[in-house]
Amino acid sequence: MSTATIPAPVKSDIKIKYTKLLIDGEWVDAVGGRTFEAINPATGDVIAHVAEGDEPDVDKAVKAARKAFESGPWQKMSASERGRLMFKLADLIEKHKEELAALETLDNGKPIRDSLNADLPLTIACYRYYAGWADKMHGKTIPINGPFFCYTKHEPIGVCGQIIPWNFPLLMQAWKWGPALAMGNTVILKPAEQTPLTALYVGQLALDAGFPPGVINIIPGMGPTAGGAIAKHMDVDKVAFTGSTEVGKLIMEAAAKSNLKRVSLELGGKSPNIVFADADADAAIQGAYFALFFNQGQCCCAGSRLYVEESIKDQFVEKLTGIAKSRRVGDPFDMKTHQGPQVSREQFDRVMNYIDIGNKQGAKLVTGGSRVGDRGFFIEPTVFDGVRDDMTIAQEEIFGPVMCVMPFKDIDDVVQRANNSIYGLAAAVWTKDITKAHAIANRVRAGTVWVNCYDVFDAAAPFGGFKQSGIGRELGEYALEHYTEVKTVTVKL
Repeated sequence: MSTATIPAPVKSDIKIKYTKLLIDGEWVDAVGGRTFEAINPATGDVIAHVAEGDEPDVDKAVKAARKAFESGPWQKMSASERGRLMFKLADLIEKHKEELAALETLDNGKPIRDSLNADLPLTIACYRYYAGWADKMHGKTIPINGPFFCYTKHEPIGVCGQIIPWNFPLLMQAWKWGPALAMGNTVILKPAEQTPLTALYVGQLALDAGFPPGVINIIPGMGPTAGGAIAKHMDVDKVAFTGSTEVGKLIMEAAAKSNLKRVSLELGGKSPNIVFADADADAAIQGAYFALFFNQGQCCCAGSRLYVEESIKDQFVEKLTGIAKSRRVGDPFDMKTHQGPQVSREQFDRVMNYIDIGNKQGAKLVTGGSRVGDRGFFIEPTVFDGVRDDMTIAQEEIFGPVMCVMPFKDIDDVVQRANNSIYGLAAAVWTKDITKAHAIANRVRAGTVWVNCYDVFDAAAPFGGFKQSGIGRELGEYALEHYTEVKTVTVKL
């Protein structure tokens, strides 16, 4: 049984400042006048009513973004000046980091120590990284046959629609805005309806930093309506989405049926985390624990399929279970809390349903599996042993604090099983044998492979998936390509 604390009430000292749509540099109500409730997942209480954007609002935002892209001061601004504005935005986020962290915890439910020590530093670093890229995306001169001078230019794509998830609201906003703005695009961002508050706050900071009207637009709203309107809009040049594979397919279909807009997708995962008998046991146990339970298990790359070599599996599970049982679940504003609530009632019910399925299909529930408290959306850290590869909990993305442990015999066995998935987002291997480490890194079909570590992220390191885990890459130089058109110019000499 995990250590639980009583969830705290809504923090009275957190003021919700921004709840409207941001269009063309102004805070406005939705055209239809509708709002939706922002819920504190630690209590289930309403903390704000947020303007609910829909197709008419998206259309207004696209017009503003198109005007800013084609004829506004943004279009005339030098690349280095764009970078300066992005550096200023990063500075303002850093200045307001305590307030933003508290708002992130209130809206999302993640522990305040994670908001302060992980989400905010990574967010700030991402903006600064791409601010530095703004004036460094160079074209090439190309020697071609004949009396010609040939060169390429890297130009912005244009108006970019961006739809982000609820698990890392601030960070996903930075992952999307960073490369798009560095390349000179304009954006319409739809934050997740579960967690719109920090995105709107950063929108005001962008205005304070001096971004011209129309460059940044934010439309909170529902996925099928506001998100769908972005995906199918004829004057949106590119759409970027992070979320489930199912929704990613719908967005790709809408983009194809409209104007064949550019698409990049960072989608689901069911990542294998592989532990060999020769691994540093303590490091591997802590790594496996962190790989799954960080952020309440709400990570697309969570190490939810834990493969442990047969000879050490039982003792590994025993020690891992001991750590899981000591995990402190409760008030996300308590700095001692390890795990807060799931983000919403819907997500809570989804995870609890998967736990029920695991039990019914014969997996061995080692620890957890129950609700914590009677208020909010808290779930005990849960570990299943005796999981088979064909079980639902081993195949489908749970997106919660539920670990599946499976033994393996050797490299060939575990590689084949690790790759037996529709996903290919991430993987990890724990071993002291460098040959085994490289064998796994070479043979596992995943966009990221961590060796003797997990969830190591840096703005410079690309992230994305194989197979149905997505198209394209976030972060690093690779992400800039998805916001860039390459133009070839040939001049007769």
